[in-house]
Amino acid sequence: METKTIDPGSIGVIDARKRSEIDREQLIKTMILEERKRLEAEHGIENKKREHFKRPFENAFLKEHKENTVILFGGLTWKHEKLIKGALEGLGYKADHIPTPDKKSFQLGKEYGNNGQCNPTYFTVGNLVQFLQSLENSGMSKQEIIDRYVFFTAGACGPCRFGMYEAEYRLALRNSGFDGFRVLLFQQTGGLSQEDAKAGLEMNLDFFLSIINAMMVGDIINEVAYRIRPFEVNPGDTDNALRESMDLFYEKFRNKKYFDFNSKLGNILRKIPASDYVTKFVDQMLGDYYLETALEAKRIFERVEVDHTRMKPIVKITGEFWAQTTEGDGNFNMFPFLEREGAQVLVEPIATWIMYMLHQASLVNEDQKGINVYKEADEHHTLKEKLALLKEYKLSRSVLALAEKIFEREYNRYRKAFEEIPHKLVPQSLLKELAHDYYHSRVEGGEGHLEVGKSIYYTVNGLCHMVLSLKPFGCMPSTQSDGVQSAVSAKFKDMIFLPIETSGEGDVNAHSRVQMALGEAKAKAKLEYNECLSKTGYTLSEIRAYVDAHPELKNPFIHISHRKGVVGLGANFILDVAERMKNEGVKGSPKVA
Repeated sequence: METKTIDPGSIGVIDARKRSEIDREQLIKTMILEERKRLEAEHGIENKKREHFKRPFENAFLKEHKENTVILFGGLTWKHEKLIKGALEGLGYKADHIPTPDKKSFQLGKEYGNNGQCNPTYFTVGNLVQFLQSLENSGMSKQEIIDRYVFFTAGACGPCRFGMYEAEYRLALRNSGFDGFRVLLFQQTGGLSQEDAKAGLEMNLDFFLSIINAMMVGDIINEVAYRIRPFEVNPGDTDNALRESMDLFYEKFRNKKYFDFNSKLGNILRKIPASDYVTKFVDQMLGDYYLETALEAKRIFERVEVDHTRMKPIVKITGEFWAQTTEGDGNFNMFPFLEREGAQVLVEPIATWIMYMLHQASLVNEDQKGINVYKEADEHHTLKEKLALLKEYKLSRSVLALAEKIFEREYNRYRKAFEEIPHKLVPQSLLKELAHDYYHSRVEGGEGHLEVGKSIYYTVNGLCHMVLSLKPFGCMPSTQSDGVQSAVSAKFKDMIFLPIETSGEGDVNAHSRVQMALGEAKAKAKLEYNECLSKTGYTLSEIRAYVDAHPELKNPFIHISHRKGVVGLGANFILDVAERMKNEGVKGSPKVA
């Protein structure tokens, strides 16, 4: 085999060429750098070294801190928050909810946070800062506050500034002097942001069942109070009954006894596969621990005397989650304002949002049927892998369907305890069907298609005279909903729809707009009421005299029929009473010609 020889001289030529190319590239880089410096100097630009963002070090909340740490939370109604506090204390935690955000909270949020955030961000972030400042004013040092408290909040991602809440909390805390304060973020899709093995807040089945029960009871009691209050004979009776009922439920949650699987019997049961889950689900599904208190709370509310002959336009509340839920300056104190203006407020339960998330998760599961996200796109699945994916899909579908059924079933158990006065949960499939032609059900973010779906549902089923949509100023998902509401209102002529963008200011303007729309709703309700009264053949005085003679008709939980085309509670009530009067042979006064 012939061996080629290399001329040593040629090696030198090659090296020289390489050196020449390197020198030329270096020269070009030097020239570019000098030109950059010249242009920067000419235009007064200072070339600073870039510091890329690194997530700051965060103090953890570990099991060893549980005994001496208070978990703070907020953002819901005071009813929900009180019950969640009781639930957390029942699980062995120290917990407290921060007060309802006010305008000072809003101003603090703007002072210590970023520009361009939505007002729920400013209200909630500033509210936490204000609460910590109140602790400091009471004599605690900043370090003591940082060591002894932790804030628990929800997070998300998507086309909404909600995904920035965590960062905003941390920025405002740092700017206000509470750098290092712990913020726990519970993601809607990813669980709690801490290591499970050493987590100070254990996300186990007891935790989820307790919080879900607190949410459901909070929804039910909240709606019962809003249903009774507009018709109370003695102002303040409903609020007194509400506070007394909430105290009962709070103690019930706080004193809940959970089965100890570390006991002797527990050690035996633990040998049975999934025994802890089965035991807790059986207790939830068959037990009446909270239902006993619900019946006691019902008896408390029954002491409130009501007059259902009053004409009240029903205003259904929809909109962005926080703005439609909070009960303070964050939505211009809209609920008490509506009641002072003579309306009956139909609030939105948090349960609808929970059902929405379960339903959307099932749709995502359908989309991912047969897809393994961990495999390369160009790989093909074997038969065994396909069968495994099909099994995974069917299991997820079954679990989600079962979760929806269980949640709805438990919610209805609480409804029945209060004579089904709270409205039933609207099927998510129906809301999706109603809204889809106007707002695509797969466009997520905010409340997605729910705003449109609920507006249509409560209108076509004669459940409200007016829909009031409360949302933050500049909220993108809600703005999208408002954009299609003109087409919805054009299709459903009977709909009175009013969107209100909330902010830290503008109460008078918002209330003025609501008054104008409410005036139309009142006129609609009054016409309906007078037509029903005319059909009875009795005067209003005669109907009220009959009610006065029958105290059971003043019970807040008396069943009132809902007739097609008759929305108002008062209008339906006088028709019910008139039927009863006719069956008893009560004669009406002769009509004057």
